[in-house]
Amino acid sequence: MKRSTRSRLVRYGVNLAVVAAIVGLTLVVDWGEVRRNFWNPAGVALDGGNWGELITVGAVNTVKYTAIAFVGGLVLAVVLALLRLSPIATLRWLATVYIEFFRGLPALIVIIFMGFGLPIAVGWRPPGGVVGAGLIALIMVAGAYMAETLRAGIQAVPKGQAEAARSLGMSSGATMFKVVLPQAFRVVIPPLTNEFVLLIKDTALLSVIGAAVGQRELTTMARDFQSSGVSAGTATSLIQAALLYLVITIPLTQLVAWQERRQRKATR
Repeated sequence: MKRSTRSRLVRYGVNLAVVAAIVGLTLVVDWGEVRRNFWNPAGVALDGGNWGELITVGAVNTVKYTAIAFVGGLVLAVVLALLRLSPIATLRWLATVYIEFFRGLPALIVIIFMGFGLPIAVGWRPPGGVVGAGLIALIMVAGAYMAETLRAGIQAVPKGQAEAARSLGMSSGATMFKVVLPQAFRVVIPPLTNEFVLLIKDTALLSVIGAAVGQRELTTMARDFQSSGVSAGTATSLIQAALLYLVITIPLTQLVAWQERRQRKATR
């Protein structure tokens, strides 16, 4: 038997096995029970269900918290990246320690520390309450990750660009902010967009520190609906929250893929 024929038969066999498994699973599953537990009619009803608050409160707060954490993290990242590339050894060392420290810690640990540990230890009252503490934690972690991305982008800019600017009489600061950084940002747009997507999902970690009714994000609201409300005792609200996360994140991940394809074409 030819190798191509054998390979084709293997592909057909795998496809047939997958289709058979799907059909078999479809036949043995109790779809009525699945619907009651994962897609409860009362919870998904357009009138009186969970959708209204999940969208108008949970999804809106999720996007708002993501934007705050991303902008704050980006500002911090610019500072850290510049310190990381500073000719002063002490500043480079401090930036390196910060970046490696917060990249090495789980974001959940930082959120719990900022939300509970620090206020209990020193009586610190974070602006915005526990949600504000959680956002500060996300900014601290996101800033560490984005700083390395920006540093790589700055170093990817040809040195001749900076040398040309300096030869025209521009100061080192003006050269960095007017010549180097704009080009670096163009290089790192895809990974920064990807970081934005990661932050959207990381806002779910804020559910561990709690929030006032009007400050809840998607995961917190889904968890609350799971324990009380029209779909209590089922996973319906979690499925709804998962769908809303996908509605938000999938267009952004496709945007990242488009940006990467565009960059590859530009560099050919």
